[in-house]
Amino acid sequence: MATGGNAIRGTRVGSGPMGEQDHGYHADRIAVSYWDGLGNETVRYFAAGLPDEEIPETIDHPQSGLPAGRDKNNPPELAKNEPYKTHLAYVKERRTDDEAAQLLDEALTQLRERRGQA
Repeated sequence: MATGGNAIRGTRVGSGPMGEQDHGYHADRIAVSYWDGLGNETVRYFAAGLPDEEIPETIDHPQSGLPAGRDKNNPPELAKNEPYKTHLAYVKERRTDDEAAQLLDEALTQLRERRGQA
């Protein structure tokens, strides 16, 4: 078995006597609450010295995926989704054969004019 250096078995290479204070866990911070359209609250922490302009007004709520704002009484509105359209709804929107033929003729004349074959 080959060993090298002065690493002790079971230790990570590069680990040192760093405590939580060295990682920044005890830095002064402020808590900012955000609410989404369903009334869910999430709290984000920012550095205490951060100017108020740099704290975002809206974020994406991590659990619901909806936009969330800092104003509890007026959260961002929920996205309005279009209702699912059935096949029959698409069939009703189709053009008649006469309208389709007219559109095709218009498109062909425009194409011929561009090519100079009028």
